[in-house]
Amino acid sequence: MPSAQDPFYVVKSEIQESIDNLQSSFEQWKRASDAAEQVRVTKEVLAGCESIEWQVDELEKAIAVASKEPSWYGIDNVEIENRRRWTSSARTQVVTMKKTVDAGKSSSTTSINGMHRELMRLPDSYQTHTSNHNAANDNDDFIESESDRQMLLIKQQDDELDELSLSVQRIGGVGLTIHEELMAQEKIIDELGNEMDSTSNRLDFVQKKVAMVMKKASAKGQIMMILALLALFIFLFFLVFLT
Repeated sequence: MPSAQDPFYVVKSEIQESIDNLQSSFEQWKRASDAAEQVRVTKEVLAGCESIEWQVDELEKAIAVASKEPSWYGIDNVEIENRRRWTSSARTQVVTMKKTVDAGKSSSTTSINGMHRELMRLPDSYQTHTSNHNAANDNDDFIESESDRQMLLIKQQDDELDELSLSVQRIGGVGLTIHEELMAQEKIIDELGNEMDSTSNRLDFVQKKVAMVMKKASAKGQIMMILALLALFIFLFFLVFLT
């Protein structure tokens, strides 16, 4: 099956596009200096990693099925190994970025905890004044941050659902095309079988007629009849198989 019609290459192209977008977000995460921006990009990268890992899992399941009967899918063992190497490489890229972001997230949490411990060493009067001064701001910031986070999560979920819906539609369209192609081939095979049966019946009829004529004809007549029937057979052969 040509690569343009192979469902593997359709899904592979979609996954590769998702990986490219994920790498762009990952580079943005590495350059982020603002805490709020870093939190937003961190969530975006982790969500992208989970989505791509799920797609790679599904693709590996399809490869496992195809590896049992490669010839039935029009591929060989070399192609199976190439597909497995690509999915392994894609998974490695995603896992590497996910681990890096997780490590950075843990580091940020540790830094915040360290600042909290430093504040705990200050005099009580200073801590009380600072706490009272920042309480209102903290509440406002918390409410605003939670609102932004919820809106971001909703947007990310909507985007992921839209992307998943498009992927399912593409895969469904490819599957329908394959089904229609198989049905057309099955129809051609049935028509060829009917033609073979019809030709076989014609030949049986001719053979019976020849046998009857041979019994009634003389030796010279038999030779002429054989030549005539041979010419008739050649004519039928060209008529059936070459037209």
